[in-house]
Amino acid sequence: MSTIGWLQFGLFAFLITTFVSPSGWYLARMADSRESFWTTATRVEHALYRLCGADPSEQNWVQYAASLVCFNVCGIVLLYVLQRLQGVLPFNPQRLGPVEPTLAMNTAVSFVTNTSWQSYAGETTVSYLVQMAGITVQSFMSAATGIGVAFALVRGIARHNIETIGNFWADLVRSTFYLLLPLSVAGALVLQATGVPQTLSAYVDATSVDGAHQVLAIGPVASQEMIKLLSGDGGGFFNANSAHPFEDPTAASGLLEALAIFLVGAGLTNAFGRMVGDRRQGWVLYAAMAVLFVSGFAVVYANETSMNAASAVLHQTGTLANMEGKEVRFGTAQSSLFATVTTASSDGAVDSMHDSFMPLSGLVLMANMMLDEVIVGGPGSGLFGMLLFVLVAVFLAGLMIGRTPEYLGNKIEGSEVKMAMLALLVVPFFILGLPALGVLLPQTLTSLNNAGPHGFSEVLYAYASGAATNGSAFAGLNTNTDFYNLSLAVAMFAGRFLVIIPVLCVAGTLARKRRVPASAGTLPTHGPLFATLLVATIVIVGGLTFFPALVLGPVAEHLVMLAGGTF
Repeated sequence: MSTIGWLQFGLFAFLITTFVSPSGWYLARMADSRESFWTTATRVEHALYRLCGADPSEQNWVQYAASLVCFNVCGIVLLYVLQRLQGVLPFNPQRLGPVEPTLAMNTAVSFVTNTSWQSYAGETTVSYLVQMAGITVQSFMSAATGIGVAFALVRGIARHNIETIGNFWADLVRSTFYLLLPLSVAGALVLQATGVPQTLSAYVDATSVDGAHQVLAIGPVASQEMIKLLSGDGGGFFNANSAHPFEDPTAASGLLEALAIFLVGAGLTNAFGRMVGDRRQGWVLYAAMAVLFVSGFAVVYANETSMNAASAVLHQTGTLANMEGKEVRFGTAQSSLFATVTTASSDGAVDSMHDSFMPLSGLVLMANMMLDEVIVGGPGSGLFGMLLFVLVAVFLAGLMIGRTPEYLGNKIEGSEVKMAMLALLVVPFFILGLPALGVLLPQTLTSLNNAGPHGFSEVLYAYASGAATNGSAFAGLNTNTDFYNLSLAVAMFAGRFLVIIPVLCVAGTLARKRRVPASAGTLPTHGPLFATLLVATIVIVGGLTFFPALVLGPVAEHLVMLAGGTF
């Protein structure tokens, strides 16, 4: 590890922490339904409601959930149809034909669920129209959906004696027009200035300096790139994703992209504190996220800069021993940071191949996703995932001190804990259950490029990425088969909506409760003690759930590597 590497990390941590408070202020104000937020925009907002026939009045949790599910199912259908018909639709200069049915279904579910898993190469599979009117639109909608659910849960915590938790259509519109669109336009212009292309022209035929013929893929990249980062929908325009120089041309663009991935998720912690009337509560959540994030980065960076046992056998020396598969333009520190950022969030953007990371680094990247992406997470999903763990931590603390647990004036009772645990157990069920099929069925084993623990890690990573709505890939696994396309679609759909519905149920039950005044027996939830309890709860629950599977994969591979053996 180098001083420059830690300075890069320190700059990123300083900038994202600096943005937490102002972005939290903006998000909290956006979540408020007062007309004074932005007078002109509010008029446009209500005109849009009238045009679409949407009713922006307050909804209870059942109405909110029904609106959300119906809207997103329609999004899946529309994106599927666009892919199947792209051969006869305009803005297809490469004359690409229809996307194969199971791949089209996988892609549709992937981007609607904010996962961005890609079993295809973007530049050779989907047209400009599908990229813009299909995938990019769903990047906006899926992020706005997650933000709306987070707002709904926070309202449920902050409100008392009331049935409603907000309105899905209002949250969707406000998140899109007041937040995601302005940031995307500004960010796209900055990316263009750094060298990211933005054009509808056909691919460029080029001749290299040695006379070889090459086709350079271009397209409307800048406008797609920024929303993929802000939204947590990290599917790349190019197959190489952010390792492609047209997506990430400079060190400055790499830093900007990493900041964009964390911006909304980190800011929502501060918005939570403002909405419940105690900013310290938001800083506790941010501190818990920061501890987990810094710990993960330290492990990854240390492993990627240490000598590989195989290199030592070959008597290889130097500081670039582990650079295979990494971002060679910017070094190990930047690759380690970007990998930790993208797995700690729900963004699947990558600038290096996670398959090439050391075994324990791969363990950390998987663990980041397996913990329900609570380390910042995606827009909205990170906050409501963390709040589910907060409810569990408060409940455990209540059991230890022998009294009914409370959180911000709400009694946490059996119904809330059951729904919280249901939401927290959905993701492990699919992360652990589907890989069992993936390594048992003979026809699926042909998709593996590696045997032994590393091959198992590739399958485990794929389903962890899908069920946790992350979308990054370990690589080395061919998932463009009927089994993987459909099973990953099931994991992504369940990991999104079977978590969201219990979260909204918790929001509804909390909103109906009477406020419980704090007493001498109330556990303070705004200090270091509770932050420590929260981190311990997350680590213990995650460790007990996933440790056996991780032992079969990255831990076994690490031990074999140390012994000088191979599979």
